[in-house]
Amino acid sequence: MNDTVKYVLDESRIPKRWYNIAADLPAPPPAVLHPGTRQPVGPDDLAPLFPMALILQEVSTEREIEIPEPVREIYRQWRPSPLYRARRLEKALQTPARIYYKYEGVSPAGSHKPNTAVPQAFYNKEAGVKKITTETGAGQWGSSLAFAGALFGLEIKVYMVKVSYQQKPYRRALMESYGATCVASPSQETQSGRAILAQNKDHLGSLGIAISEAVEVAATHDDTKYALGSVLNHVLMHQSIVGQEAMAQLEMAGDYPDVIVGCTGGGSNFAGIAFPFIGAQLRGGRRVRVVAIEPAACPSLTRGKYAYDFGDTGHLTPLVKMHTLGSTFTPPGFHAGGLRYHGMAPMVSHCKELGLLEAKAYTQTEVFSAGVQFARAEGILPAPEANHAVKGAVDEALRCKTEGVSRTILFNLCGHGHFDMQAYTDYFAGKLTDQHYDENELAMALAGLPSVVAA
Repeated sequence: MNDTVKYVLDESRIPKRWYNIAADLPAPPPAVLHPGTRQPVGPDDLAPLFPMALILQEVSTEREIEIPEPVREIYRQWRPSPLYRARRLEKALQTPARIYYKYEGVSPAGSHKPNTAVPQAFYNKEAGVKKITTETGAGQWGSSLAFAGALFGLEIKVYMVKVSYQQKPYRRALMESYGATCVASPSQETQSGRAILAQNKDHLGSLGIAISEAVEVAATHDDTKYALGSVLNHVLMHQSIVGQEAMAQLEMAGDYPDVIVGCTGGGSNFAGIAFPFIGAQLRGGRRVRVVAIEPAACPSLTRGKYAYDFGDTGHLTPLVKMHTLGSTFTPPGFHAGGLRYHGMAPMVSHCKELGLLEAKAYTQTEVFSAGVQFARAEGILPAPEANHAVKGAVDEALRCKTEGVSRTILFNLCGHGHFDMQAYTDYFAGKLTDQHYDENELAMALAGLPSVVAA
């Protein structure tokens, strides 16, 4: 049988609880520090930015957190998302490996991001919040929060990294269709943005800068909160629904992964697919090899330093210990805008330090080549970010072929590429080139890491 096989769960199998890996780790992650005092933050320190329900999830050590029924009701529009066995890709690669992919592109916004956008909007609505500010890179997060804001009657303002704002007009149009306001970052609207533009009026922007702008607005307006689409613990928890469903679907298939692959920028889709399996391993279950794939032009896990750093360029956020390229680092304008973040989720970084995962970096052209190969075998065109996971999975399958070993490979196809066709047009025309960061800029950014006394 050479056709792709689809494994679909009944909607009654949508998980009722999110999974929190903090409950199973052999060592707790380092504390989050106040940017001024350099002391561990408490819930009150985060209250200007987030509703208390999300703050309590952020600091929770409980293994399971109940998913509110209104959130599960919205999830039913696209969840459980399908799991496919990629038999046609296996045949094309002539590999003995069994390749499965969890497809998150079936959501209204076309990616995994609504898994956390919907609960974040719900908890803000419950707290009486009227407006939410956020940042976005490629626009998947911005369009997802815009979608969720429309459902709950919230005003959404998105600061979109300028290079992506220019490259991806249809993502911006989708946000506006849902009723959100989208602004190119850096902008003249905030002190943070104006400071960057004063130094370089043509600055392409970065997620760190866009975060500074969104946080500044939220912190200075009583009726406004801030939402983040990746990095934070509560975001990674919300995404655990992906891995939990995959576990149930693989049980239907009578299989279990030997290798799990995910693309990494801030860490949300990667944690979503991998953390439930890592947690099962930590509780005595089967061992899995977990591989995080990142862009070579923004390689926080493979080239970054594990250190305390700010989550934003303007130094408005708390200090977290993570793999970082430095908060002032600006990646080149490659097309996988969702992976252009200077740091990695603290919990993902901590798991790497514990030896629970490994990391690889790939260039832009090689991941697009893998994405096209995948599309021609499986019929789904991946987002530029997801192409990194495709490339990682293909390489693992070819490794099985070389070694003559059959392994089960699972990866998260975190979104479709329908809003990224200009990137594919450029690729086929030979205009999509491998971009490289400035080594001197990286050295300067790392040299400017904040001085923090070990807790």
